[in-house]
Amino acid sequence: MGSGIVMFEQALDLVDFTSVIGGSASLVIGAAVLIPAAVFLGVGVSRDRKVRTLLTAWGALARDPERDRRLRMPGTSLAWLLLSFALGAVGLALCIIGPASARPGRETYGLVALVMGVGMVAWLTALIGAVTALAHRRWVVGVLMGTGTGAGTGTGTEAGRSPAVARGPEPARPPFTRAGGPGHR
Repeated sequence: MGSGIVMFEQALDLVDFTSVIGGSASLVIGAAVLIPAAVFLGVGVSRDRKVRTLLTAWGALARDPERDRRLRMPGTSLAWLLLSFALGAVGLALCIIGPASARPGRETYGLVALVMGVGMVAWLTALIGAVTALAHRRWVVGVLMGTGTGAGTGTGTEAGRSPAVARGPEPARPPFTRAGGPGHR
């Protein structure tokens, strides 16, 4: 979409009809790519939540310490988190430094919008990756290492109280039954 704005600005400066057509085509293609990407992002996030629920149920079935050893290693979560952090830093830098370094007359509004758009996509992708990495590690600590269900902090206590005092006994539910929204116990 930013490249379409840049093409429109160039067309206005040069009074060029072909750049207007190219800018219009670029804006249409940008919208045609942006709208499905937002839909797929929502579908992907909801699918991740379903997978997390299934993994938690799977981990509660039975633990096999020997077979789960590779899953318990922190390397995967750490690499995932560090790559997300690096991508987020680049995206945030583009969103802040790009507009701050723009000089009137040299950089156009379209170029600033293009840089900020790329930075925002990188930053949001990094946030999703970091949340997924932390959720994965939380699941590993809670379910595979046997410190809880993966839904809490992994310590088994809340605010320094024993688990029996922190919350009452859980009602018996059939497996794979969803009882409420996120965090519902």
